[in-house]
Amino acid sequence: MNAQQLKNAILQEAIEGRLVPQDPNDEPASVLLQRIRKEKERLVKEGKLKKKDLEVKPISEDEKPFEIPESWEWVRLSSLSSAIHYGFTASAAPTGNARLLRITDIQDDTVDWKSVPYCTTKDKDLKTYQLKNRDILIARTGGTIGKTYIVRQLEDVAVFASYLIRVIPLEEINEEFLKLFMMTPCYWKQLIDASSGTGQPNVNGQSLSNLIIPIPPQEEQKRILSKYKELLPKVEEYGKAQEALDKLNTELPERLKKSILQEAISGRLVAQAPNDEPASVLLEKIRKEKAQLLKAGKLKKKDLIETPINEDEIPFEIPDSWEWVRLGDISLDSADGPFGSNLKKDHYTTSKEVRIIQLSNIGELGWKDANTKYTTYKHLETIQRSEAFAGDIIIAKMMPAGRAIICPSDDNKYVLSSDAVRFDFSNYLFKKYLYYSINSSIFKSQVYGNVQGITRVRTSLTKLRNYLIPLPPLAEQHRIVAKLEQLLGEIDKLK
Repeated sequence: MNAQQLKNAILQEAIEGRLVPQDPNDEPASVLLQRIRKEKERLVKEGKLKKKDLEVKPISEDEKPFEIPESWEWVRLSSLSSAIHYGFTASAAPTGNARLLRITDIQDDTVDWKSVPYCTTKDKDLKTYQLKNRDILIARTGGTIGKTYIVRQLEDVAVFASYLIRVIPLEEINEEFLKLFMMTPCYWKQLIDASSGTGQPNVNGQSLSNLIIPIPPQEEQKRILSKYKELLPKVEEYGKAQEALDKLNTELPERLKKSILQEAISGRLVAQAPNDEPASVLLEKIRKEKAQLLKAGKLKKKDLIETPINEDEIPFEIPDSWEWVRLGDISLDSADGPFGSNLKKDHYTTSKEVRIIQLSNIGELGWKDANTKYTTYKHLETIQRSEAFAGDIIIAKMMPAGRAIICPSDDNKYVLSSDAVRFDFSNYLFKKYLYYSINSSIFKSQVYGNVQGITRVRTSLTKLRNYLIPLPPLAEQHRIVAKLEQLLGEIDKLK
């Protein structure tokens, strides 16, 4: 149960007579209704109401949605008010002889009267539409239909706009209790039923007049209001606690993933095996592989140059069999996406030839098959270096930078967009381990530096080649990924 549901339950208890006990010494609501009747008769004599306003439409048993205590009475809203009518049609202006209160001026059950615009009214209109304290205003159309506001502490001359309906409670009526009723599920159901079948939700004065309301004795009304005001802060506290819990439940799986990922790349997720070939031997194999590619003319001498890693760069200790490495030093090839005029919308095609890997395809932990765009085989020839191959690791340069995916293994040909880079790694490495390492918080911290959380940070191929990852022995890479994917699968079940 969320806070609104709890509030609705309390409100329903209130109007069913179960929120506070009945007191046999209370004057019953039937006596209150007699006094209200006399008040309306007096207003008829004074010419402020018409005889038809004394007419009471009977309430059938079928209309009553629930039972109420014996001291209560069912009554229509028209019997509790001296008028229910629409507002004044006028244009808002910076000056005038009256404030013009609109639906949009009522926010969170309050009005900033200083910001309410003016309008110009004639004396007869002012007499009809001028607001008074205790008036209840109800939005009659649009997204705020049915929302209510009691006019309080009115200092300026003000009228109300035509998209509002005013209910003027009789003197004997506790307008706060009416307002409380107008927040209950019983009120909203009647309102919805009255507006059903119309194109746009709309409530009119007639349907409001016909609303049936359970009226307790006056003293019990006061006790109900007092109890509700006492409970409301507790409901709000519950709501805040519920929101915090919901947020935690939403964030917990992602927090757990990040925590487990950190454990994985720190050498704490699985045990080290003394018989594993250490990462240092693995690196020697990669160096020899790159040397062979140099001889074959597939690499240049500069591609074999490794940048030493200083102690100050190392963020945490790793097992003895592991090595800290730069991403560029263990890759066989890397490339940016095409820049500027090399891949424009003019180069897109509706035929499914070469699919473009865009930022929207690079998820936080995996490929997102969204926003499909293609270019032609012919154009690929001009941007050949940006072609991506199955198993390549693709890294986003921005929004948010540093997230990585593995290029899908399917029948598509792929090319990078300008906001992505690709890395091709040696088969001596387990690419899934590299993929998880690049998606870890330690890699992201290098991408973002001191501006963590800013989505518009942009990285580059040069920077990415220089970032560090911890490299375990190959056999341990496989064990880490197996355990990691098992745990990530369990976390996904939490959602």
